[in-house]
Amino acid sequence: MVKATELLKKNLATSIAVKRELLDSENQQIIFDQAANLIAERYKSGGRLYIAGNGGSAADAQHLAAEFVCRLSKDRASLPAESLVVDSSVLTAIGNDYGFEHVFARQVEGKMTPKDVFLGITTSGKSLNILRALDMCKKMGIPTVVFSGGNGGHARDRADFCVVAPGDLTSSIQELHIVLAHTLCEYVETSILGEHP
Repeated sequence: MVKATELLKKNLATSIAVKRELLDSENQQIIFDQAANLIAERYKSGGRLYIAGNGGSAADAQHLAAEFVCRLSKDRASLPAESLVVDSSVLTAIGNDYGFEHVFARQVEGKMTPKDVFLGITTSGKSLNILRALDMCKKMGIPTVVFSGGNGGHARDRADFCVVAPGDLTSSIQELHIVLAHTLCEYVETSILGEHP
C-alpha cells in the first residue's frame, strides 16, 4: 500500500516542476504582465473586476474577489470585485430558463460595462459557460482575461489575454491559478498605492 508521504512527495515534485516551467516561460509572463496592467488601469479609471469559474475554479473566483474587496497584504481602500458564482437564485434562474452554458454570459450582459474587466478561470479552457461569457464580453466591448491550463483550449483564442498554466493535471493547474491570482491582487494593490512591487 502506498504511503501518504510518498504521494505528498510526488505531488510536491509535480507542483515544483510546473511552477518552474511557468517561471521559465517568458511568453506567459508577458501575457500575465499585460493582463495585470489592464486590470490595474481599469481600477484606476473606476472599473470593476468580475470573476467566474466552475467547481474548484468557482471557489477560486470567490477567493480572488474576497482578496480584492477585503485586502491581500496591504491596508487600502476596498477594490470592487464580484464573483459571478455566488448568487444561487440568479444561477438557477438562468440555468433553468436558458441553460447552464448561459449562467455567466447573462450576468455579464446585465452587470458589466466596457470600463470593467472579466476574468474567467477554467483549467481546460473549454468550459462552455466561460466561452459564452467571453463572447458576450466581445460583443459588449469588455476586455477579458482567462487563467487556463493544458493548451489553453478555445479560451486561448477568445480572451484578450489568456495565461496558460503548464501541465495537464487539474490539481497542479489550480495551484498555479492561485499563485497567479495572489500575484495579480498584490500587483494591483501596489499599483493603486503607487508603490513598487
